[in-house]
Amino acid sequence: MKKSLSRIWIVLLIFLSSCAVQQDILISEFEGDDYGDWKATGEAFGPGPARGTLADQMDVSGFEGKGLVNSFFEGDGTTGTLTSPLFEIERKYINFLLGGGQHPGETCINLLVDGKVVRTATGPNDRPGGTERLDWHCWDVSDLVAKTAQIQIVDKHTGGWGHINIDHIVQSNRKVVAEKNRELTLRLRRRYLNLPVKNGAPKRLMSVIIDDKKVHEFEIELADEEPDFWVFLDISPFKGKKATIRVNTLARKSQALKSITQSNKIKGAENLYKEKYRPQFHFSSRRGWNNDSNGLVYYKGEYHLFYQHNPYGWKWGNMTWGHAVSEDLVHWTELPDAIHLDELGTIFSGSAVIDVHNTAGFQTGDEKVIVCIYTSAGGTSAMSKDQPFTQSIAYSNDRGRTWEKYEKNPVLGHVIGSNRDPKVIWHEPTEQWAMVLYLADSVMAFYTSKDLKEWEYHSRLKCFHECPELFELPVDGDENNKKWILYGASGHYFVGHFDGREFKKESDSIGFNRGNCFYASQTFNNIPEEDGRRIQIAWGQVAMPDMPFNQMMLFPVELTLRMTEEGIRMFAEPIKEIETIHGKKYAWKDEILRPEENPLSELTGDLFHIRAEFEIGETAEFGFVVRGVPVVYNVNEQKLTCRNRTAALKPANGKIHLELLVDRTSIEIFANEGRVYMPIGVIHADDDKSLQVFTKDGNTKISSLEVYHLRSAWK
Repeated sequence: MKKSLSRIWIVLLIFLSSCAVQQDILISEFEGDDYGDWKATGEAFGPGPARGTLADQMDVSGFEGKGLVNSFFEGDGTTGTLTSPLFEIERKYINFLLGGGQHPGETCINLLVDGKVVRTATGPNDRPGGTERLDWHCWDVSDLVAKTAQIQIVDKHTGGWGHINIDHIVQSNRKVVAEKNRELTLRLRRRYLNLPVKNGAPKRLMSVIIDDKKVHEFEIELADEEPDFWVFLDISPFKGKKATIRVNTLARKSQALKSITQSNKIKGAENLYKEKYRPQFHFSSRRGWNNDSNGLVYYKGEYHLFYQHNPYGWKWGNMTWGHAVSEDLVHWTELPDAIHLDELGTIFSGSAVIDVHNTAGFQTGDEKVIVCIYTSAGGTSAMSKDQPFTQSIAYSNDRGRTWEKYEKNPVLGHVIGSNRDPKVIWHEPTEQWAMVLYLADSVMAFYTSKDLKEWEYHSRLKCFHECPELFELPVDGDENNKKWILYGASGHYFVGHFDGREFKKESDSIGFNRGNCFYASQTFNNIPEEDGRRIQIAWGQVAMPDMPFNQMMLFPVELTLRMTEEGIRMFAEPIKEIETIHGKKYAWKDEILRPEENPLSELTGDLFHIRAEFEIGETAEFGFVVRGVPVVYNVNEQKLTCRNRTAALKPANGKIHLELLVDRTSIEIFANEGRVYMPIGVIHADDDKSLQVFTKDGNTKISSLEVYHLRSAWK
């Protein structure tokens, strides 16, 4: 009996030994200062493993330890290879972390046996946006056990996503891969789906499927555990229906799907519009990223602001048209996002018009139709991978509350490259629609249409980069002397003539703004004649750290053309509606300001409107210090400076006029009634809410000074 038991134990031990998990064999984890025995060619892989993110690269995450292979060294233009020493294949699988560009054979990792590629893998990114997150990939090499092999990492691509990221290459008998297609099924009973976001987490592709149809699809940095903030998806149009929420990959222990909740309120919004860096009289979206102003149009007492919006993250992506309306351009009400990505692409910039004459035939009731003309950015989403950039339209019969896309989109096919950003106006002299469209290489093209559906090409002009704008203004208010303005995203502009088909410039390129945060502005179509103003809103490029939103719009400005000693120039002044949020006023008149004096020493706060007129005297400098940020006029150099931005500014009748709008993340400076426009993005010091007016090396006469505390526009 004892012998029988001994034999059983021996057999059991042999069996357990044979089943034991063999230790993994590390090929490389790239933690050293150099690549050791690996051989590098070219420049792409640099002198050694990267320590995470390289210069001008999006945040790299998902690697293990401190180092990884990152061929973004000096950008996507560099190329090269990185090859391991020979090794013997001793396990069933080779696991590794993989990221970077999806260019098979060009940005890839290869397994070589006898010098031939027997396994290969490429990165996940094949379109703008994307993520630098590394995820697990696995090769089954069970048929190659005992073979001698090498790993070769390749970067031969020099365009977008022309790099590869690799880390932690391991031989193993365990297969490690990212999990695919996790799902959550639920009955939609509330207004919002609240989704957890973690900045820097892997970007996951989330689909919302109803009645076997994808009604939404977007990328999102889902939080596997505790989120940084919550975003929301308005599901009210599908209330009562059964939905499947599908995520393409998730970590094995992720709690993301379980965290998704339905509610009639936005989760985490108890402090909405009161957050630390929330601009208080500049528009910013409730949640997510915003950039370019789009589709600015006025209709029946409402100003419509559309904007480039990522509803699901702090960074750029998922381009959708956000939408807000206002009766005074100061107090805004956010409406649901107007235009969502589809099979033609994400929704890039464009414009909006009121089809007063129903030229498109979309009108179904008494309301005139709002028509949005936008770029369908093919290739920027999984749904539009093989589509080019084209131009499309959507329309609303209910003052912008609901939207329908034209069933025959696109209305203008692909011309060249990433042609985009159509600006459309009604050209009264020719009684037709005119479009200016950015093509490529700083070239704009001009088209016309009778019905917004079919467009005819007429001319091209070498001028500016992206986001064109086109409008007419009187010079010095003279309605008999009007000029056309054409400008691009930076605000540089031409003065000229436009006949509805061709723009003829009458000036060189002229700089418009002198600040650090102005980009991609647009002006309102359909402003009533009795108002007569040309009102502009630009994207304020200001990062807002640790917030559930990011970026803002600059305060609306009124544009005018005036004759100067340099010729016709465009001026910008804040719209008069700023007065709707004026609080307590402080005023001084004909005061002599001496060095070391500060009449504003008792004023503190974070929201101000300041108007001042200084007489030029013997002093060297004068100006303001706003929450520690100097705004300085140098008398001898005749220059205005703030945060390393400088503009030439000559006195007007011996005086300098300064106007400042101060918000939590910006100081907008207007000098000499808009001759200089200098919007400055700045995150102010938490512990400094002081205000100072100063003079240096001499006295300065203040002809007038008004300071207003401002109320929040969100209250």
